[in-house]
Amino acid sequence: MIYCGIDWAERTHDVALVDDTGQLVAKRHITDDAAGYRILLDLLAEYGDTEDAPIPVAIETSRGLLVAVLRTGKRQVFAINPMAAARYRDRHSVSRKKSDPGDALVLANILRTDMHAHRSLPNDSDLARAVAVLARAQQDATWNRQQISNQLRSLLREYYPSALVAFEPWKNGLCRPESRELLKAAPTPARAARLTRTQLQAALKRAGRKRGIEAEAERLREVFRGDFAHQPPLVEDALGKQMLALLVQLEAACTATDDLAKAVEEAFPQHPDAEILLSFPGLGVQLGARVLAEIGDDRARFADARGLKAYAGSSPITRASGKKSSITRRWVKNDRLNHAGYLWAFASLRGSSGAMAHYRHRREVGDWHAAAQRNLFNRMLGMLYHCLRTGELFDEQTAFSVELAAAA
Repeated sequence: MIYCGIDWAERTHDVALVDDTGQLVAKRHITDDAAGYRILLDLLAEYGDTEDAPIPVAIETSRGLLVAVLRTGKRQVFAINPMAAARYRDRHSVSRKKSDPGDALVLANILRTDMHAHRSLPNDSDLARAVAVLARAQQDATWNRQQISNQLRSLLREYYPSALVAFEPWKNGLCRPESRELLKAAPTPARAARLTRTQLQAALKRAGRKRGIEAEAERLREVFRGDFAHQPPLVEDALGKQMLALLVQLEAACTATDDLAKAVEEAFPQHPDAEILLSFPGLGVQLGARVLAEIGDDRARFADARGLKAYAGSSPITRASGKKSSITRRWVKNDRLNHAGYLWAFASLRGSSGAMAHYRHRREVGDWHAAAQRNLFNRMLGMLYHCLRTGELFDEQTAFSVELAAAA
């Protein structure tokens, strides 16, 4: 049997093929373009690669055009963690030497010796992979928006506290269009104090507000004309210009987040698993898409519910050595799925009386808030695994029969 290892880079890739004995049978240096991909496929075909029995490939990434080309057909592609590959490198040489062709050879030998210990990329459908792209992009845009919002808030605290007081009653604060429109109209507190009722009302209307405009404009006028400390005029104007530059970034981040959210709302309901995911309490379109993006729709990906829970980081891990033993939460996990699970568990408390009863029970036995939510997420994942396997929708009475009986 032949095994292939590819050390990828931005412009060129090194390819190594080894046989069952570990003997290097071929190596190539290919470019990252269509011509290079053809050379790679021809090389694999020369050494016995067929549609029914493709040569397995190890590479240190799970995305990109090269991986997309390799994943056509039934080929198994193994995305090896670079840290794991570095440990395997030390098995062959203790001199700490490193080269791209040598790394390709190490990756090929990983499959030759330990292919059973590694997991190939899941065979998800194209629709599931498309939802994953959109959901992860929307999640990244949300995080980016929050980061820029925090930077803007920190800047406003230095010279414009009246703006923070004015926007405090609004949900999402600085990310709201009203806040951004008012900051563009008055980038400094001195200019905000001079805004008239008409100008405030016009700014709220430009932001899309329909109701309570006059009352809100009066409230804002009183706040902006309140007694606050001020920077020197020249410094205040300079900080206002800095704020406007940061506001442009926030505008772009908010627009990107909203556009990607709409794209997720269009793509996610088309997936066959969407109905099952949306039947669970606490899962809406955006959060359900994030869960689907990380677990995929390849039913053979996880052998049982325990594997899915370990992948999400919801199940505990035991560390034992000699007479010492401790049970702690997992640090190596899918961070995106774990983050979605935290939001899922928190949102389910209001939508499910059984989830609330389970959470309260965990708190009563001594769990902190985060540990209780993690335990609830762990249980929810087990239910989700069962429902996806059997095609059933979530049922409150079946899922939390014990908790509901105890609460009653």
